[in-house]
Amino acid sequence: MSSKTYIMRILLNSQMLSVTVLAVFITLGTSSLAQNKTNTNTLSKKVPQQKQVEHEVPNGSTIHELPQGAPIAAFSAGGAKEQALDDFIKEQKVAGFIILQDGKIRLERYALGHNETSLWSSLSVAKSVTSTLVGTAIKDGYIKSVDDFVTDYLTDLKGSAYDSVKIRHLLTMTTGVRWNEDYTDPNGDIAKFETDSIEPGMNAIVSYMRRLPAEAEPGEKFKYSTGETHLLGTLISAATHQTLSQYLSSKIWIPYGMEQTATWRLDRTGQEMAGCCLQMPLRDFARFGQFVLEDGRINGTSIVPNDWFKTATKIHVPMWPGGGYGYGWWIFDSNSFKALGIHGQMIHIDPARKLVIAINSKWPEADSNERHLVVNNFIKSITDEIDKE
Repeated sequence: MSSKTYIMRILLNSQMLSVTVLAVFITLGTSSLAQNKTNTNTLSKKVPQQKQVEHEVPNGSTIHELPQGAPIAAFSAGGAKEQALDDFIKEQKVAGFIILQDGKIRLERYALGHNETSLWSSLSVAKSVTSTLVGTAIKDGYIKSVDDFVTDYLTDLKGSAYDSVKIRHLLTMTTGVRWNEDYTDPNGDIAKFETDSIEPGMNAIVSYMRRLPAEAEPGEKFKYSTGETHLLGTLISAATHQTLSQYLSSKIWIPYGMEQTATWRLDRTGQEMAGCCLQMPLRDFARFGQFVLEDGRINGTSIVPNDWFKTATKIHVPMWPGGGYGYGWWIFDSNSFKALGIHGQMIHIDPARKLVIAINSKWPEADSNERHLVVNNFIKSITDEIDKE
């Protein structure tokens, strides 16, 4: 069996996101690039829409300034890649694009009516924010360890398939609990979560997830599940006795100096949907990336445990040669890691180059291997120019 056939069989059996397929194509070559897929990892038109209710994530009075840095010559007016930048923004339906290096803005562009003050949905980029709040809760002593059992904090899950599941399994989506993220399936879990009855007095996500059966032992099988991150957010709220929005505001939004108040969509029982739907302006996406790049330090002190981000952004679930999934982060190579959301949302972090790239997009497709490949190649063209300096 060829290595290509073997990897593709793994992907088909594990039902991973199409970004996994993308990485395989980058590794093996682009001649077998798959057609666009519309299997989504957050809300979809296929899901009956409820009236959206949100919590605010207040910012503070002090803003973390992002000073202007030197423009990247090739992408500036008259530069060799000026047209390539314009084409990328137009063809990839980019609404906002910003490059930070050493905490300074080297490029910033807006389109599609988006601007520096308007909010944009994170979609599944929120998963990386939620995983970070696990780290802050451990540092604050609300959570002892990622090896704590989930039922230590969410007692309504006792007696369910989550009895032997640890927090690290939620972070890496390896709980072994069955979940169907297919939005084209009206009986899929991602759709039924929005409509199924809720047990009286119980949180909506806990009520739904406690009914699901196990299909593997914890730690043995990766299954991409927005429900797992929703559950992780509920656990953080239970541990801290705060809403997720309050905790994010007090730990990061205010002290790090985010520019604007964010909003976070709530489920039917008033819990933040931790796997998606955190709205903020482009520069605050970039600031969050900068905060991670700086190892979670605020005023010289890290608000996460030592080496948290080193651990969170290493490969816990290998998916292709040199890449895989961490604690809510995607790792495509040894030099960088990403927070990803459907319709083209991204925070790209390259520690060695001290580089953060945030992109807000409006892809017509929920997910597209071809578009991911174009974005990947464009980021490489950026780093190539930076490396020439």
